[in-house]
Amino acid sequence: MKTKFGSAALLAAIAAFAAAAFAPAAEAQTLRLSLDHYMDMESVSDPQISPDGSRIVYTLGWVDKLNDRRESSLRIMNADGSRKRALLEGGGARWSPDGTRILFTAAGEPSGSQIFVRWMDDEGATSQITRLENGPSSPRWSPDGNWIAFTSRVDDRADFEGVDLPSRPDGATWTEGPKIVERAGYKRDRQGYVDTGWTHVFVVPATGGTARQLTDGDWNHGGIAWSPDGTEIYFTSYRAPDWDRPSNWQESEIYAVSVTSGEIRRLTNRRGADSGPAPSPDGRLIAYTAEDEHRDTYRNSRIYVMNRDGSGSRLISGDYDRQSGGFQWAADGSGLYFNVSREGYRQLHFVAVDGGVAQLTEGMHLFSLSSFAENGTAVGTISTDHEPGDIYRFSLSNPEDATRLTEVNADILHGVTLGEVEEVWYESTDGFQIQGWIVKPPDFDPNREYPLMLAIHGGPHGMYNGGFNFAFQEHASNDYVVLYTNPRGSTGYGTEFANAINHDYPGADFPDLMGGVDEMLRRGYVDGDNLFVYGCSGGGILTSYIVGNTDRFRAASANCPIVNWMSAMGTSDAIGYLRTFEEPFWVDEEEWMDRSSIFYVENVTTPTMLMTGEMDLRTPMGQTEEFYQALHYEGVPTVMVRFQGEWHGTSRRPSNFLRTQLYLRKWFEQWGTHRGAITTEDGAGGGS
Repeated sequence: MKTKFGSAALLAAIAAFAAAAFAPAAEAQTLRLSLDHYMDMESVSDPQISPDGSRIVYTLGWVDKLNDRRESSLRIMNADGSRKRALLEGGGARWSPDGTRILFTAAGEPSGSQIFVRWMDDEGATSQITRLENGPSSPRWSPDGNWIAFTSRVDDRADFEGVDLPSRPDGATWTEGPKIVERAGYKRDRQGYVDTGWTHVFVVPATGGTARQLTDGDWNHGGIAWSPDGTEIYFTSYRAPDWDRPSNWQESEIYAVSVTSGEIRRLTNRRGADSGPAPSPDGRLIAYTAEDEHRDTYRNSRIYVMNRDGSGSRLISGDYDRQSGGFQWAADGSGLYFNVSREGYRQLHFVAVDGGVAQLTEGMHLFSLSSFAENGTAVGTISTDHEPGDIYRFSLSNPEDATRLTEVNADILHGVTLGEVEEVWYESTDGFQIQGWIVKPPDFDPNREYPLMLAIHGGPHGMYNGGFNFAFQEHASNDYVVLYTNPRGSTGYGTEFANAINHDYPGADFPDLMGGVDEMLRRGYVDGDNLFVYGCSGGGILTSYIVGNTDRFRAASANCPIVNWMSAMGTSDAIGYLRTFEEPFWVDEEEWMDRSSIFYVENVTTPTMLMTGEMDLRTPMGQTEEFYQALHYEGVPTVMVRFQGEWHGTSRRPSNFLRTQLYLRKWFEQWGTHRGAITTEDGAGGGS
């Protein structure tokens, strides 16, 4: 199937596909999306095309229902989409420069993730390349295919480490010694306590052997890339004695390390962040992103190039002001391709070495370039509001003409009627234009009044998009209208828009969210007596702020929130919170109190549920407990849902995603006056 992106034909093609794939039979009862479908859905990602353009390796993901986790493995197909087949267990596949092998990571000896290499001939011999105590990250082939570079954590001990205890009696069992913490950042969500150890750059022969450490010192190193001649590896770090001082939180520089001697050269020298080195095919230039030191909460980075020795740095992206990433040089060295998420969608762009950014695709989709072959044949993924995402092949010379290669969820969604997704723009205060989307129930009746869910994204520097969203579609299938918006602070709309909440979050974005609700009420199909609001992380912060500043919602769910910035600073892994305030709270507490929802709790009348993972280190459980206890004290109906096996968020485990959906509706139905949710038992729902 071919679609012409950026034209009316695109919308017609999507509509035709959706009608064919999702429309129920005329005689059949409407089949709606259910949580059963979620457990059967699959995903495809990271397609990598071979250098000669003949084969594509990609990752297929699914839900392991028995072990309550998400699994993935590598698959392979011909470039025309034929001969799809399982390849091996693992992920992160990358073709060798000559196309004869792939490297990938998988569980190995002695434990944890290791690097493997598989020959891509008929024999398919596979070898384990590394045997690391700590797993590898970002493995990269050398240009000649003889080496693999990667980063890995090297353990060490705290300086303030041991003390000499009196002799232990024979046979005595004593408590294990304490953990010594010395660094400002000593824990990380989804990892736990990470005070000791440093991430360094290594190389290992592609045939296997002992990995050789190239960098040293008490610093972390990442973002690696080989020089085209294979003599150096570029990386990002900040190798300074005071690297961990709060005043240096923005600092990073680009360095080069010699593969043979280990000599390290510093290539950039800026007060601010230089990162993501990407050398040109001929090795003369290095592209990178940079931003100057600032006091804002958000700025989009700009794109630069410099000579190989670090001289001649110059800006090539001009005044282009959007979030960008995934840079890949054109084969002729004329510039770089990259993906941009902007105004709710994702498009392919090109920045020329001579200066200037050009957008290469357009349309209401999430278009992502993954890799391309020597002949310019490229592969990536595309998702739309009714299509969860599949792999497409296209030419870099005409990326809008894309051929679909997979349809991994066509069987699961066959016959399912999804809710219509409508894009909406409305004006808020201070002249800001706000973008959002409405998901309507299947069989939507504009003459009926529906309960409304307002969903708020996290970050706060994040962005909702117009792609397929199972959670919102499943709520809509239970007869809710779902509104999700990108209030000021969201990315994708430029630095000024994202930074409009600087030293005023939450609060500055409050009118944007309320304006969205007002817009929905003007449409006439929303029940003003059944308005509900929820969000997680940044969305949880805003939800807790909303219920302290308005009583217009029937019920709310503040998930994984921060409600007290002062206590959060000392307990969250995100120690950068401090920089979002003018002064530390021990110098001036007024701003901290003004922006902390706990100090508005006496105004709350809205029944408010709280849902947080018990292992959360980003918005720790103590924040939820503070608000829960305060609500109880004020006599506000509340319940605290403590998710087991969850770090930040409530949906890492598939079963917890299901619980999140169900507990939200259970709480809203308990306090709303709308009728209960549609279920399979009452005949209007349906499983797969």
